Amino acid sequence: MPKNSYIVGLDIGTKKIAAIIGEAGEDGKIEIIGIGTAESRGLRKGVVVNLEATVSAIKKAQEEAELMAGYEIDRAFVGISGAHIKSFNSRGVIAVSGKNREIARDDIKRVIEQSKAVSIPPDREVIHIIPQEFVVDDQDGIKDPLGMSGIKLEVNVHIITSATTSVQNLRTCIGRAGIEVEQIVLNQIAASEATLTHDEMELGVGMIDLGGGTTEIAIFERGSLWYTSIIPIGGDNFTNDIAVGLRTPIPEAEKIKKKFGCVSSTLLDEQETIEVPSVGRGKKERILSRQLLADIIQPRAEEIFRLVDNDIKRMGYEKSLNSGIVLTGGTALLEGLEEVAEEIFDLPVRRGDPAGVGGLVDRVNTPDYATSVGLLLYGYKQWKEKGLSKDRKGSLWARLKEWLKEA
Repeated sequence: MPKNSYIVGLDIGTKKIAAIIGEAGEDGKIEIIGIGTAESRGLRKGVVVNLEATVSAIKKAQEEAELMAGYEIDRAFVGISGAHIKSFNSRGVIAVSGKNREIARDDIKRVIEQSKAVSIPPDREVIHIIPQEFVVDDQDGIKDPLGMSGIKLEVNVHIITSATTSVQNLRTCIGRAGIEVEQIVLNQIAASEATLTHDEMELGVGMIDLGGGTTEIAIFERGSLWYTSIIPIGGDNFTNDIAVGLRTPIPEAEKIKKKFGCVSSTLLDEQETIEVPSVGRGKKERILSRQLLADIIQPRAEEIFRLVDNDIKRMGYEKSLNSGIVLTGGTALLEGLEEVAEEIFDLPVRRGDPAGVGGLVDRVNTPDYATSVGLLLYGYKQWKEKGLSKDRKGSLWARLKEWLKEA
């Protein structure tokens, strides 16, 4: 296969860094051929706090994936997260200038540009402008207005911004590992590519990505992204609660969480026990009830979901969740989490296991790889659209990307 038929997703998380290499197949599907992971030590709540530690972890994941795939990574689609991410909806309006009032490419480009005419602080940069729908002479819900006739063209967009320094530090780490950044992609957008169905996004769905340092929210409706938000609480808080509640070292608390963690004591047998190492040298392990562990971490799960629920209601999107809630991220592996979420949201809740790829799928079919696989799918979509960008029949979003580059 030609070199440009390989796509790489690089998920730089608070707990884990994952590099996944995919090969574009002739059947229109991407095959995973290489996977590399490394423990992440240089990030806190999605933000780089130690350059050298982050570079070292990226290189470890990179080398592992390269060895498995037999392909050298030189560029990648990179996920971004963190409490510094801010987003908002905007609207652009222009008068159609073409002959016979027919909407042309330039009109679409101008209205997208006009939607960006908002005040953004100098210490922030735009990482995504996502068209939600076009409106032609008050007729809304239009996905592609090219060739239509009208006097006034409007567009609703979702704009996502990041702290400039956070993006620069991320790019620096990746550059030092010898990798060029193909595109920075918001984690929620990537994870949605791998876990949400077309029907869910049309009817309305909420995706909650439970990472190590943050909990990320995305709401889709009518096939578009309408709201994103990030709460600075995640899986690390569960680990800390276990460490304090069971008086055990944090590394041991992390192991206990992954192996025995359950956020609903009603799902457990009263007789179940776990071995818990003690803090300090020479102290013996203790035998404790697994229900005690559940009693410690259940309140944290309820707190996170209530914060998410309050955030969604505050923004007025609670009636948009007709398909329910999808949980992704490493913390979504905790037993009982779906049941607790259903009680808080009073909606159907499911776990978001990645789909839509072939190859080494058995290695990545859990929620903690949703962003990694999603980056591959997002990159593959961009790769296909680039090939069609010169064709009038190509994707609207591909054409918009090309037009904005030319502007």
